Amino acid sequence: MKQQKLRRSGAKIMSSLILLLGSLAYIMILAVINGSLGFVSAMGVTVFGAVGIAKALGESIPLSYGLILGLTIGCGLLRGLLRYFEQYSNHFIAFRLLAVIRDKIFGALRRLCPAKLENKEKGSIIAMITSDIETLEAFYAHTISPICIAVLVSLAVILFVGFVSSWYLALVALLAYLLIGIVVPMISSRALKASGVRYRAEFASFNAYFLDSIKGIKDIVLNGSGAQREQEVNRRSDVLLGETKKMKRDIAKASAFTELAVSLSIIVTLIVGIVLVHKDILSIGFMIIGVVTVFSSFGPVIAISALPGNLTQTFASGDRVLNLLEEEPVVKPVEQGEKFHFETLDVENLSFSYDGSTEVLKNITMHAQKGEIIGIVGQSGCGKSTFLKLLLRFWEKSSGTIRYNGIDIDSIDSDSLLDNVTMVSQTTYLFDETIEDNLRIAKPDATQEQLEAACRMASIHDFILTLPEGYQTSVGALGDNMSAGEKQRLGLARAFLAGSDVILLDEPTSNVDSINEGIILTALKEQKKNKCIILVSHRESTMAIADRVYRVEKGQMYES
Repeated sequence: MKQQKLRRSGAKIMSSLILLLGSLAYIMILAVINGSLGFVSAMGVTVFGAVGIAKALGESIPLSYGLILGLTIGCGLLRGLLRYFEQYSNHFIAFRLLAVIRDKIFGALRRLCPAKLENKEKGSIIAMITSDIETLEAFYAHTISPICIAVLVSLAVILFVGFVSSWYLALVALLAYLLIGIVVPMISSRALKASGVRYRAEFASFNAYFLDSIKGIKDIVLNGSGAQREQEVNRRSDVLLGETKKMKRDIAKASAFTELAVSLSIIVTLIVGIVLVHKDILSIGFMIIGVVTVFSSFGPVIAISALPGNLTQTFASGDRVLNLLEEEPVVKPVEQGEKFHFETLDVENLSFSYDGSTEVLKNITMHAQKGEIIGIVGQSGCGKSTFLKLLLRFWEKSSGTIRYNGIDIDSIDSDSLLDNVTMVSQTTYLFDETIEDNLRIAKPDATQEQLEAACRMASIHDFILTLPEGYQTSVGALGDNMSAGEKQRLGLARAFLAGSDVILLDEPTSNVDSINEGIILTALKEQKKNKCIILVSHRESTMAIADRVYRVEKGQMYES
């Protein structure tokens, strides 16, 4: 049994996400510089105000009141400008990286599919592509830069206060920064980690179940199970709401703890400043400058202290995304393998098991060649569909051989295999686009004549012409504007349009009436001269056009 992968530490997730910056790192550096200078400018407004007060108290300040006022106003204006550039840089990086990560995820799914989609809830993957990636936007736009800014600004404040005012106040500031920027976030992160992970898990589970309910709404209504489904949706919603409340409550506690730490730090700083003045170690004017500087410098470290509330979700999302990107496919594509143009298919002693113990197929042997139709008949669940998927190398065979033109399937280049073999599954997925666009998935450069010829062979052309916009008619979300039979015939048209030498048909007439079944079977018989068609069905009538028929019973196949 496959062991569950251990969750990465927050530091490892953060470092892995930072590595994705790549060539955008220089923009992040620019954002950090702008942010640091922006916070210094914001502090300059209050610090120069304190300098003016110190000068009024008789301190020797080599700046005129006019210059001090001008610097105060200038810092305020500069703060706004630098803040804009900082935020622009952060969000530019975030949105660029989100596009990169989405591309990486789709690339990973392309590498992992179709086996991945057979084992993974589609709703969970959709949640990853949408919600999890959007959560990562906060990391790139509001996490990396604030941490760097806090370190730089805190260091600048410590040095300024130490040299201009007092190293005692600088030491207090250092301790306050460590408390607010490191100790408090560590405590908060430990408290929020579990609730954040639970929330993301419940969100993905709810998303998957709700999407499943929407897709199956017709069957739910027809079978009168709406109340039961609604009850389960409400239950899952309540569980998700409960996890959300727990997480928000933990975030509120962490925020209150941060505010308490800031308040204590301010009180301690003020007390130390007063003590220094009382003992004549520091003048009151420079004490005001030092204390005000420390008071105004907590913004960056408060931003760090507030991160755990977001980071718990970010790390949970990041961990899921990184797991997918690093996941090894069940079947690795064959690159630089042998290429072929189909003539024969030989299967010998083929066995297969999903879990390594229970055999779905046992010692299967069959032969097929161009110019014939091979029928495979058997009851539902006997392994017919699994056999077709093995012919496309969707799964690794447990034992035995599958050879095209005498070449073992494990040595054939994956692209060459898909060029020669195509499959029409029991359920045809249609995109929310026009009929023509859905057909062109099989052959993007197909002419209109080729589209129509493929649809005639699939007995769908006449139906398309009855639609108001013909081939430009939109099929609707999830193909809701089409019946099950119409979807199936469009899937057949795709297969004909692709022009592959081997066509695998999994129950191609299960959703059509007897008249259309006859038309489709006649079209298949006409096409067999230049192709090899392997036809799977539980209907005996469908086998009428087959040159040879294999029966599957309890995972074993024999010719009849």
